[in-house]
Amino acid sequence: MTEPVVGITAFGAYVPSFRLSREEIADAHRWVNPGLRSLARSERSVCGWDEDAITMAVEAGRDALRPAGGTAIARLFFASTTLPYADHLNAAVVAGALGLSEQVGATDVTGSLRAGTSALLAACDAAVAGGEPALCIAADRRAAAATTGQELTFGHAAAAVVVGPGPGVAKLVGRASLTADFVDHFRASGREFDYPWEDRWVREEGYHKLVPKLVGAVLKRAGVAAADISAFCLPTTARNLDRSVAKRIGIPEESVQDQITAGCGDSGAAHPVLLLVHALQRADPGDLILVIGFGQGGDALLFRAGEELAELRSHGAGVTKWLERRIPCSYPRYLVLNDMVKVDRGMRAETDKGSGLTAAWRHRDLLLGLGGGRCEACGTYQIPRSKICVNPDCRRVETQTPHSFADSTGLVASWSADNLTFTPDPPAYYGMIDFEEGGRLMMDFADVQPDSVEVGTRMRMVFRVKDYDTVRGFTRYFWKARPTMEAA
Repeated sequence: MTEPVVGITAFGAYVPSFRLSREEIADAHRWVNPGLRSLARSERSVCGWDEDAITMAVEAGRDALRPAGGTAIARLFFASTTLPYADHLNAAVVAGALGLSEQVGATDVTGSLRAGTSALLAACDAAVAGGEPALCIAADRRAAAATTGQELTFGHAAAAVVVGPGPGVAKLVGRASLTADFVDHFRASGREFDYPWEDRWVREEGYHKLVPKLVGAVLKRAGVAAADISAFCLPTTARNLDRSVAKRIGIPEESVQDQITAGCGDSGAAHPVLLLVHALQRADPGDLILVIGFGQGGDALLFRAGEELAELRSHGAGVTKWLERRIPCSYPRYLVLNDMVKVDRGMRAETDKGSGLTAAWRHRDLLLGLGGGRCEACGTYQIPRSKICVNPDCRRVETQTPHSFADSTGLVASWSADNLTFTPDPPAYYGMIDFEEGGRLMMDFADVQPDSVEVGTRMRMVFRVKDYDTVRGFTRYFWKARPTMEAA
């Protein structure tokens, strides 16, 4: 029986702009754990106060879907071990922010660091079964206890892959899964941090025994020799462990992919997919890319790069551009933004921000999709959409069609840096944005550095946390404006 053909049609990624120096972390803890100096190289990525797994997933999804020209997605699989909600479909928020159809099937995948590859396998199955594109997004904002090695090795990031019927830009030529309750680490319900087990045990009994068995199965099914692998993507924070595993299997050492340690760090469930996207950015036609998701066994997916990959790369989606954009973040700032230390936030932070669930539903087009309108009579754009056109020379009633400003850019018409309004990361930057096609909106700004914004600065829209209802545990999301790549 002929195996159905499925492949990657688009890919994207996101790495937050904030960078935390590992040397600064190690210096802060020299008194209690001097051994951290061995990990004190380069920087790791960290989320801003208004970023989480959902917002990173949206940005990675936009990165993947933008070159695809608004591909109609039939299924969405969102993988993370740090989902903001335990009982609320996180993927529904992502789908709304990406502007996907209400008919899209949406699923949260969690519970293990292999969730990213498991979601990718599920997306491939869905694309085959339904004959329509499926989107896999993996994102993690992993927390680590202070003075631990994880504080230096972890990173925050997201990656997205669109799969569909046909070979696409990279055809799936082999797959395998292995399930074994091998515990290399765990995090119990209600706990904030992972509990890691002894490194040598994890290496010898876990990676060295389970991964070769998994890889052997996928290579056998694909009829491929280990020596033919061009890119080997095995996430690990242990130095040279990926190379020792490759050597045991017979995979060439030069095929072992960079762990993206510099500028990022291990991004948990997202990392196998992130390494895959990074490999696709550099692959040549015919290259075989093997990606492994390790966790209570593992998943293995083998892709063969196609001729169309170079054309897709020309759109600029992927990991590299995000690594190049950085905002320095001091260690004390990181501790405050990640609630690692208790600070006095002042009286202005004491307002009870009740969760308006009814309003959130009624205004979902604006809140999730940054939806406005365009008057069919005169062509005027406006946000928010209303029954009456704002053009004084028109003023027609019920003539507006929906228009999303999420992918629009705009210019700063006025702005303020407010040190009185409460924000977890002061000052609060906000201002009036004039959108390129017309329409204007007062918006909060994100990822602003001193002297990086002035009247006329070009801004792009990003989906972020608006604020937290700490009493009830509800997170409100909305769009903010941040300087474009060119302006940042």
